[in-house]
Amino acid sequence: MPGVAVAPDMTATSLALVGLVAPAQAALLGSQVGQLLVALVAVALIIVVGKFVLKLAWRLVTIGIVLAAAFYLLSTLGLI
Repeated sequence: MPGVAVAPDMTATSLALVGLVAPAQAALLGSQVGQLLVALVAVALIIVVGKFVLKLAWRLVTIGIVLAAAFYLLSTLGLI
């Protein structure tokens, strides 16, 4: 194949996968239903990642509230 450069770390498997993935993506994105499917999967991934991030954020906020309340009570009692 003229014009194809093969790097030393590229194997026949990776080249074969590149050859198979591109037509599959073109076929999937070629129809409106395929585009809808890709969009819904992307939204689902965003929701899953967002759910994890929000869960972590709520834990951090809760820990901050508890620490601030403890510091406030200890300083009010004159222990700090």
